[in-house]
Amino acid sequence: MENAQKMTAKIAKEASISGSSKTPNPHRKRRMDFRSMLRNREMQAAILSGVLMLGGWAVGYASTTVSIILYILSYAAGGWLKAKEGVETLIKERELDVNLLMVAAAMGAASIGYWNEGAMLIFIFALSGALESYTMERSKKDISSLMALKPELALRVDDGKMTLVSIDELKIKDLILVKPGELIPADGVIQKGFSAVNQASITGESVPVDKVQGDEVFAGTLNGEGVLYIEVTQTSDATVFAKIIRLVEEAENEVPQSERFMKRFEAIYALIVVAVTLVIIFASPFVLGWSFGTSFYKAMVFLVVASPCALVASIMPALLSAISNRARHGILFKGGAHMENMALTSVVAFDKTGTLTAGEPVVTDLIAADGYDRQELLATIASIEQLSEHPLAKAIVGKAEDENLELLPAESVISVTGWGMEGTVGARKWRIGKTDVLDQMEESEDTAYWKEQRSRLGGEGKTVSLILEGERVAGLIGLQDVIRPQAAAAVQKLQAIGVKVAMLTGDRSETAQVIGRQIGVDYIYSDLLPEEKVQYVKQLRDEHGHVVMVGDGVNDAPALATATVGMGMGMSGSGTALEVADVVLMNDNIEEIAGTIKLARRARRIIKQNMTFAVTVILLLMTSNFLTGIALPFGVVGHEGSTILVILNALRLLR
Repeated sequence: MENAQKMTAKIAKEASISGSSKTPNPHRKRRMDFRSMLRNREMQAAILSGVLMLGGWAVGYASTTVSIILYILSYAAGGWLKAKEGVETLIKERELDVNLLMVAAAMGAASIGYWNEGAMLIFIFALSGALESYTMERSKKDISSLMALKPELALRVDDGKMTLVSIDELKIKDLILVKPGELIPADGVIQKGFSAVNQASITGESVPVDKVQGDEVFAGTLNGEGVLYIEVTQTSDATVFAKIIRLVEEAENEVPQSERFMKRFEAIYALIVVAVTLVIIFASPFVLGWSFGTSFYKAMVFLVVASPCALVASIMPALLSAISNRARHGILFKGGAHMENMALTSVVAFDKTGTLTAGEPVVTDLIAADGYDRQELLATIASIEQLSEHPLAKAIVGKAEDENLELLPAESVISVTGWGMEGTVGARKWRIGKTDVLDQMEESEDTAYWKEQRSRLGGEGKTVSLILEGERVAGLIGLQDVIRPQAAAAVQKLQAIGVKVAMLTGDRSETAQVIGRQIGVDYIYSDLLPEEKVQYVKQLRDEHGHVVMVGDGVNDAPALATATVGMGMGMSGSGTALEVADVVLMNDNIEEIAGTIKLARRARRIIKQNMTFAVTVILLLMTSNFLTGIALPFGVVGHEGSTILVILNALRLLR
């Protein structure tokens, strides 16, 4: 079983998400997109309809009968799917839609001898529908590509025999073995073994927690250096990524507010168009003195130009294109409504641990006692800690390597369960571990000094370890969660587009203030419990408007649900946080948040452009039809051409 980092890297590699070392060939990508578009069933039907239409027009001079047969086949090829959709909507929802309007207009044109115009209408309408379907298919493809290759296996132990099984097969009371560096596959209780478990994705703790027999562990947390035998206490039928897939499938049925309004409008508008068409056919000969042929012709032109095809296609293709674009950058939206809301963002609120910080400790302070050289002390304790897999030990060894210190031979090295490490270096016995030993020492000026230093470092939110030579205090070492390299840049990008940035954390005020100032956030809220994070998110919404919350742990889930848009960290995030989140950062790429907001705003502008353009074209064509009269072919090209232009305008967001 691979660890979380390797797994996510593999997903990113397969999905061609940002971070690949290979430079993509844009021409090859465009060729692949064009080929996939041609493989679309609706596109094939539209192209066939167009070919048959051209064939009917070409042979029209030689044989009217053959020409009409070709036109009928063109109608069938391009209009069958649309007619079927329209009839299903009429039967199931008892509503008219643009599909039936277009088919009726084409049949009406054919009934008065305008076979070519009717076929052209069907062809262009089918083409615009195929482009819209392609947009949706492309979006689904880009989303699903992020979810591949996630293993769902556990090593089950039964009467001493080990079997690799699917997580779905695990039952309560099963015994599983978790090796060092593996993800724990199910919730359970340790029956044998001890280890430091990284629980940042569940509890938000930045430092791994020592776990011994009888302690509870959680699915999705990362085992440290020890081998653990765990008794399963809860079954799991899916991993975090599988849950996301299901949520995405459910979200496909979620319709944005603007699209819901458009669907209601379409149903009412379609009835009005049909009613006006019938009035033109039967009332205009008496009211305006037109012949029945003229009335019927103008009614067919009106039916074509008044249909809201372009208006209906103004919204979803743009949102789906934007969602697809973000999916290729490792940002998964669970529905178009969240893309709409993202465009309105005024404040982005970040949880600190695992979001703005990496959740991995680094050495920040090393205080050596009198008589000890700092570098020699660091080299000595690193020589012992190099034999441990504990994250704090790795941080100490990493610090020694950064300072190019030579590690010394260490003997009799053992791990003291629940405390730290001890060993012999240079014939002297050393111990490195928790500072509770200070509380057991006799009160003295020396002891008071080290307690004062411990309090100072602890007050800064640092994890403090004590260094002992024999029974003598040799020094203190402070470690702290490291700020993500991209955190400050991500905050600056957000502020550059007019978005305020807040940081919410359960850490002490001193730690929060230091980190907040380093990153450059606008608002800092510290010492927060999960319910208090919710209160501050509500406060930000009341004061500033729409709020995006970014978090990774179970303790962030209530705030994620309260925000206008909740964003979960996909690589380090807990299952609960990702289920609640509206958007998932698959690579924890917080630097992409500003670009996502900009894209959402751009999508919103394009939707407004499309709607304005569509309404303008409809009004111009309707007015021209009654005041000056326009030919049916012009009405077909003008109306359906505007639909295609609207969709193509939306497809620009795919870039």
